[in-house]
Amino acid sequence: MGARRRWPPWWEWELELTPHLLKRMLDRRFSEVELREMLEGAEGYRADIVEGRFVIDTRHRKKRWEVIVEPDSVAKRLVVVTAYPLGR
Repeated sequence: MGARRRWPPWWEWELELTPHLLKRMLDRRFSEVELREMLEGAEGYRADIVEGRFVIDTRHRKKRWEVIVEPDSVAKRLVVVTAYPLGR
């Protein structure tokens, strides 16, 4: 996923979608395929305000989006917490 910068090892882990994210996908009208496309085209990442989570900077439908992820090092899964467009 995302070739523009060096990504941490958790970037290649299998995704796990939270119930919160599934609800937001309905509310914000995007699919799992579109989420995976957003992550594939990600432009960068940074630490989130919640310790252990990261903000993924990406684009969807020509708008900037952020996807919040939390690596689970025990299960070796990248938990996707939520995703939202910027500048509503």
